[in-house]
Amino acid sequence: MKKLTAQTVVAAMLLLATLLPHSSSAQTDIDALMMAKNEFCVGPMYSYSRWKNYWEGTRKRDNQNLGTVSTKMLAVMGNYGISKKLAVLFNVPYVKTNASAGTLQGLDGIQDLSLFLKWRPFQTKLGNGKLSVLGIAGVSLPLSDYTPDYLPLSIGLHSKTALGRLMVDYKWRDFFATASATYLLRDNIKIDRESYYTTEMHNTHEVKMPDAANYNFRAGFRNKRWIAEAVVNIWNTLGGFDITRNNMPFPSNKMNATTVGSNFKYVLPPLPQLSIVAGGSTTVAGRNMGQATTVYGSVFYILDFSRKSKVTDPTSNAN
Repeated sequence: MKKLTAQTVVAAMLLLATLLPHSSSAQTDIDALMMAKNEFCVGPMYSYSRWKNYWEGTRKRDNQNLGTVSTKMLAVMGNYGISKKLAVLFNVPYVKTNASAGTLQGLDGIQDLSLFLKWRPFQTKLGNGKLSVLGIAGVSLPLSDYTPDYLPLSIGLHSKTALGRLMVDYKWRDFFATASATYLLRDNIKIDRESYYTTEMHNTHEVKMPDAANYNFRAGFRNKRWIAEAVVNIWNTLGGFDITRNNMPFPSNKMNATTVGSNFKYVLPPLPQLSIVAGGSTTVAGRNMGQATTVYGSVFYILDFSRKSKVTDPTSNAN
């Protein structure tokens, strides 16, 4: 199980950095694993992310009026195998933000519902290994009336989104490499003021949100009991503008980030339906982003809804 990711001086991108660990290794929307037919994997995930230094445009700095900005997230995630080639996934996070200095108060609340369809149309032997191609489609929508115009302490951007992702995975013995590319469409949002300034004056409460692209690369060890992987994630906003000097961030800022991290999964031998997932990441390059460090942990359980009685190994489809 896994987002959202999630994961900045702009809270939404801090949330992106926080949610990216949801792309951990247990049949999620960002890995190449598939659930078995009629199996349902569900569980909670907790993550903690913090940053002090950030990029104001391309200029690295800190802000003593904010101190350290942190985000805590508790999410419920699920994944149901419609068939061995098709699965549906969901994610519902509760988010809480905080700044250690200054007068800005943190916010908390339920953020966005994310839904995904994950399809593996092609899989074949290639050399001594196995090549898989997957397609993922997803949407998200806000579940509460939180404000996006309180950055960097908003819990999200309050934008309806849709994404399409193409993924290629190659596994040789117990080693694998996976690459994916994602395009994210974002709907416009509304804020509680009738005018605002970006690079020009806008006399409206509607904010045009730029689309985004995401590239994810992961490689490591994967078998029926263990998964250990290194991950590089690149997020690019396709438009937007830089935070102006000594000003607050704005929802339609250009937000770029490169993060590196690692994920681990262990299936308990006495109870193969139960797995423990943990990991972390750090931001190594950014633009209008906090230099966030994130850690997370989760526990997931697989329920078998097939008619036949059997003991399920949750990594039986570890490709």
